[in-house]
Amino acid sequence: MSDRNKEWNNDNWKKDVLQSPEREAAPVESVTIVGVAVRPGDRVRLWPRKNADIMDMALKSKVAIVEAIERDFEDRLHLAVVLEDDPGRDLGMLRQPGHRFFFSPEEVEPMALHGKALNDEALDGEAGHDR
Repeated sequence: MSDRNKEWNNDNWKKDVLQSPEREAAPVESVTIVGVAVRPGDRVRLWPRKNADIMDMALKSKVAIVEAIERDFEDRLHLAVVLEDDPGRDLGMLRQPGHRFFFSPEEVEPMALHGKALNDEALDGEAGHDR
């Protein structure tokens, strides 16, 4: 092992990355989606754009509660949500795996829009919704 590798080990990585000033940025309290401020505790409808797997298809049009708004290392925002009708929702609120899902702001619709989601009419056949 070279001297350089001895200096750059896991502990140094933790100090440099996990404790950097950029990492310790203030938590995100809200994000504006279609002109509506969305905060933890707000209800949203999910519209996954990827349709990459069965979970995207299963979660499409479900109503969820925003548990947190998080920023990743590439400075992108993600909404951590729990499904409103999930019997294990309390586990999601405790940040347990399997009951907490992440979506970009572009993939959620605030339920506060006009007192309901914009696409409630479209849910009967999902007509008019292109996601």
